Amino acid sequence: MLENLAKMTNPQQTMFKDICNKLLAYNFLARDKKDNKEAYYFLMSYKDIFDEFFKILDLEIILNQQQGSVMLKGFSQGQTLRLKRDETLILLILRLLYHEKIKETSLNDNIVCNIADIHEKYDYLEIKKKLNKTDLQQALRLFRRYNLIEATGDLTVSTTKIVLMPTILLAIPSEDINSLYQTINRIKQGGEEE
Repeated sequence: MLENLAKMTNPQQTMFKDICNKLLAYNFLARDKKDNKEAYYFLMSYKDIFDEFFKILDLEIILNQQQGSVMLKGFSQGQTLRLKRDETLILLILRLLYHEKIKETSLNDNIVCNIADIHEKYDYLEIKKKLNKTDLQQALRLFRRYNLIEATGDLTVSTTKIVLMPTILLAIPSEDINSLYQTINRIKQGGEEE
């Protein structure tokens, strides 16, 4: 690995370092997100070197070229982000919206919802506690930072469009949809806070 890194130019080494830090901080890269595009293609070009580097840290890069998404996967509990109850619900709602909206769009279009769609799904779940605007904003900012969504306006306005990145499919894979419904039902019945 060190030999391959030494063969890179100084700008390439800097890019390698920046992408590693970005993945360690945010876990996801989305090809279709403007500030991720260059990093995504660089990672594809040097994936073997990235794989060797992260293997040392007991991490694995999951690359889905068809979806244009990358995830850095950890194998220990300490490498998992703990979400609050509302953050978990919002993430699950976003994943459900992605699943529903993908049927309505062509392959080249972004999957888009708006703030009102999130509120509508939340209300549909009939959870006793209403969704607080501040909690929703904080959760959406968190998911934007992790490259799961891209907001196109003010998060307080119900018509604001949210682009759902395909990285959300890596965060909650299709095979986990059944456990997703179980989690929602557990939360509906007054389950855990986290």
